[in-house]
Amino acid sequence: MKNIIKSAAAILTIVSLPETAVNAQVKNSLTTKENTEIQAAHYSTVEVNGLKIFYREAGSKDAPTVLLLHGYPTSSHMFRNLIPMLSKKYHVIAPDLPGFGFSDAPDHLSFQYTFDNLANTMQGFIDKLGLKRFAIYVFDYGAPTGYRLALANPEKITGIISQNGNAYEEGLSTGWNPIQKYWKDPSQANRDSLKDFVSKESTWFQYHEGASDPALIAPETYILDQYFLDRPGNIEIQLDLLKDYRTNVALYPKFQDYFRDKKPMMLAVWGNQDPYFLPAGAEAYKRDNPNATVKFYKTGHFALETHCKEIGADILLFLAKLPK
Repeated sequence: MKNIIKSAAAILTIVSLPETAVNAQVKNSLTTKENTEIQAAHYSTVEVNGLKIFYREAGSKDAPTVLLLHGYPTSSHMFRNLIPMLSKKYHVIAPDLPGFGFSDAPDHLSFQYTFDNLANTMQGFIDKLGLKRFAIYVFDYGAPTGYRLALANPEKITGIISQNGNAYEEGLSTGWNPIQKYWKDPSQANRDSLKDFVSKESTWFQYHEGASDPALIAPETYILDQYFLDRPGNIEIQLDLLKDYRTNVALYPKFQDYFRDKKPMMLAVWGNQDPYFLPAGAEAYKRDNPNATVKFYKTGHFALETHCKEIGADILLFLAKLPK
């Protein structure tokens, strides 16, 4: 009975409010709902050059855009914790590259898995979505893909965030030695020797090596990545990309020319215990670009898994300074 009386009293209170107050309450409620819907991640696909490209999108389309480009062996899933942080103020888009995640992964004999072709597909993606101006976040494979986009579209790039995304030879660790051996001698024997690179043990290693607190790494991350790596034919896709990575090193001087010439606002956020990309690769950005800032975090390759809150806060401060 008491609950009924309380409910009735609440209704009478609302009814007795001035009309303007009621309208304000309704408007605030609708606004909150709209904002929540905008910030929620939406999952979509778009056809680009005959391929279905999956992407995550959140934030108001009227806000400045940030394009998130993942690396190996992951997908846009790596940004699942960062997207909610950024989408409160920014329009965030995170696609899966061809051969990764939920995007199409055609056989390596029917699709050329090169970084030029990944960038070409992403060019079609940004054209299809009509992206005119955006900042880019590049990680691992996302770096050579994103830097190719920057070379081709300097007028579109408002700023660059590089999270363990390398563009300098001094940033390559000795972990690249077996891969560099394959570049010099692309024999079948050297190719076969790299098959363990796509094994579950290797994927687990990439996530955990150097991590400040391995208990923070959600198991679904590397399990999901491995699920896609284990698809029939995917090992050949990944070996093709490992072989073609040599073209990225060959392009380092052009990327560096871009940094010196365009001097984009740049933030390097780097797990300094990464077994593949060394801190020297992050520091080198400052050598060519006076607008580059470098921040290190005591963790490994997948720094967002352990330091998303800190990295996200630093990114928001950086994005606030960018031109619209």
